[in-house]
Amino acid sequence: MSNVPRTALPGCSRSANDQMAKGLGYFSIALGLSEVIAAGAISRAAGLNGLHGLVRGYGGREIANGLAILTSHDPTTWVWGRVAGDVTDIATVAAGAEKMTKPRTLLALAMLAGVTALDVVCATRLAAEKGSRNSARTDYYDRSGFPKGLQAARGAARSFEAPRDFRTPDALRPHGQQQESREAAATTTPAASI
Repeated sequence: MSNVPRTALPGCSRSANDQMAKGLGYFSIALGLSEVIAAGAISRAAGLNGLHGLVRGYGGREIANGLAILTSHDPTTWVWGRVAGDVTDIATVAAGAEKMTKPRTLLALAMLAGVTALDVVCATRLAAEKGSRNSARTDYYDRSGFPKGLQAARGAARSFEAPRDFRTPDALRPHGQQQESREAAATTTPAASI
């Protein structure tokens, strides 16, 4: 048995952290679509009046990041990209809000902080799971490559006879066939030269 910890779910090739990243990818796409479609409503709700274009741009970023997470074999970098985007979102809401005391602005910041915490947890778990020597790997050190084992493979080709029409160098023919090959060559050479 291997000392490498198992990170994949039973019956799946993805770990629980991969599944969390996949969920964040779908969330990113949904959030991005809502930011693109309803930029005005979202900017007003966050207290960012007049920043509709910026919110649409952030929506495009969310969609691209979500697609990257869903299509990537290792989504770790893209989840860290979500964390960077979340920090940008928090900075934008904090800097662009008309009044930081408005309940909707504080609610927006609290929601962004919660999503950022979730993204950080997922990214650090993915990095710990895949970025070290203790990552889940299949250990094949005790396999020979022969389906019936190495002992069953020994001598299995001793009875092999190369077909007569094969042009095989004598050094590569089985020992018994080397003599036959020389005799056949001696009888066919004079006829072939005529």
